[in-house]
Amino acid sequence: MYAAEPHDLIWLRDAKAFAADATLPDWADPAWLALAPVVVRRDTAGDGRIPVGLRGMQRAQRHAAWLDPAQCARIVTPGEIAHAARWRSHARLAELPALRTLARLAPALDALPWHWGVTGAVGFTLATGIDMLHADSDVDLLITAPRPLTRTDEQTLGALQETGPARLDIQIATPRGAFALRERLRTGGRVLLKTDTGPVLCDDPWSC
Repeated sequence: MYAAEPHDLIWLRDAKAFAADATLPDWADPAWLALAPVVVRRDTAGDGRIPVGLRGMQRAQRHAAWLDPAQCARIVTPGEIAHAARWRSHARLAELPALRTLARLAPALDALPWHWGVTGAVGFTLATGIDMLHADSDVDLLITAPRPLTRTDEQTLGALQETGPARLDIQIATPRGAFALRERLRTGGRVLLKTDTGPVLCDDPWSC
C-alpha cells in the first residue's frame, strides 16, 4: 500500500468522481484535475485517506482536501523530479533564474550524502509540463535527513542556499517532520517543526 509522503504529487484515477465527492472551488474542475496532480500535505485523518492540496494556475488558488488511496493513478516524488533533471532540456532554462539555479547546484547536491528533491512550483512544473514559473520564482528543495545534521552539515547546505541567482529555500525532513534550514541557521537551534499533527517548536527536530 502506498505510504504518502508530504510533497509527493498524485495524479487522480478518476477526476470526475473526485470532483463529485468533494466540495471544491470553481477553478478545481474535472478538466483541470485530469491534468494537474494533487500534492500530499501534512495532516492525518485516521481513516486511511491521504491529506492533499490542490493548486491552480494562480498563487491564490489553493485548496485542502482528502484523497482515497484508490484514486492514486500515478505518483511522483520530489526525489524522482530531481533525478529526472528536466530543467536541462526546459525551453525556458536560459530565461528563468529558478531553472538556472537548479542546473548549477544539482551536481553539488548530488555529491552530498543526503537524498534531495524538488518541490513547490518548480517541482510541479518539471513533473507536469504545466509551466507555473516566472522570473521571481523561488526554488524549493527537500533534504531528507534521517539522522541529525551537524552544525557543519547545516552550514554546508546554508552556503548553497545563499548562492542564487534565484532564492533557494531548503526544508530538512526528519522522521518527526520538517523544518526550514534558514530558520535553523538564524536561531542556532529552535525551529518550528511541521508535523502531521501540527507545528511544534523544538530544539531537536529529530527527537521532539
